[in-house]
Amino acid sequence: MIRRTFLALTTAMALSAPAFADNHSKDIVDTAVGAGSFTTLVAAVEAAGLVDTLKGEGPFTVFAPTDAAFAALPAGTVEDLLKPENKDKLTAILTYHVVPGKVMSTDLSEGLTAATVQGANVTITLEGGAKVNGATISTADIEATNGVIHVIDAVILPPEG
Repeated sequence: MIRRTFLALTTAMALSAPAFADNHSKDIVDTAVGAGSFTTLVAAVEAAGLVDTLKGEGPFTVFAPTDAAFAALPAGTVEDLLKPENKDKLTAILTYHVVPGKVMSTDLSEGLTAATVQGANVTITLEGGAKVNGATISTADIEATNGVIHVIDAVILPPEG
């Protein structure tokens, strides 16, 4: 099972590698901008005032939802979150996608929990492919100068409370 998961992650990464060429000289934000499939995430990071943080020294592990993941949210959700009065909620959601330190796919194990920058934990599962809180990791181990990005197919939300 682990070998199959590794092979799936390796294949997914190989197929998407051209979109992330030359990341070793770019930080997490510039890598996301250069990829072209994270315009909503980048806009949200800007609206939340997190650009400087994610351009900082790190290292950070970012579970990055694609534009399609944001588009799958209920209509109006993204627009509502981008309003200045919802900055705290947006910041909480975005920081829930960030884990301090550099966590590569080889570090992931079934049932692994990790504390996010937001404060709550995320849980990794490997059954049927690597996932974080049920969101599939479609591309793993995109290295940047200040950490690593794992592309996910859904926006994960922190627990209420």
